[in-house]
Amino acid sequence: MTEQVFWFFAAVAVVSAGLVVAMRNPIASAFWLVSTMLCLAAMFFLLNAQFIGVVQILVYAGAVMVLFLFVIMLLNLGRAPSDLRRAPAWLVGVLLVGVLASQLMPLGGYTRERLALEYTRSTALASPGVVFDSTMSVTGMDPATATLERGVPGDIAAPLFQQYLVPFELTSILLLAAIVGAVVLAKRRI
Repeated sequence: MTEQVFWFFAAVAVVSAGLVVAMRNPIASAFWLVSTMLCLAAMFFLLNAQFIGVVQILVYAGAVMVLFLFVIMLLNLGRAPSDLRRAPAWLVGVLLVGVLASQLMPLGGYTRERLALEYTRSTALASPGVVFDSTMSVTGMDPATATLERGVPGDIAAPLFQQYLVPFELTSILLLAAIVGAVVLAKRRI
């Protein structure tokens, strides 16, 4: 039953994402994007990733969409005569979806063993337990036990603030610069 509900939300997310691109009205596109993000959150909940599902709703479906709607209203975009895009845009979209699908289809045949073999390029080291369960060697416990001990936010925060601290801080500086630039541009127009 859960698998059928997951595929339902996946189908609704794909259709909603297509409508984000297909709509000419930016407000309609933004609302279809909210629908896509809510479907993604539901899929995270079905995969027992409740923390990521809640973050998806709060950050993306909430804060980011409020920002998108604020920018749309600030730019005062007029209403388009037709709500659907013309045929050339559809043809380009279908072509791009075909190219993307042709690249993603081979990934359906991957297993943990094949991915471990391609990652290490060595048959001797191609054990998925050795390659993917690196938490065991660092903390002395298996990943499931480490997750139970630290919790999901701790599991997400550990690599973010250990291995990826500098890129994380650079991203925050980039976002701060973008916010300051948006305020300066908006102030000139007002």
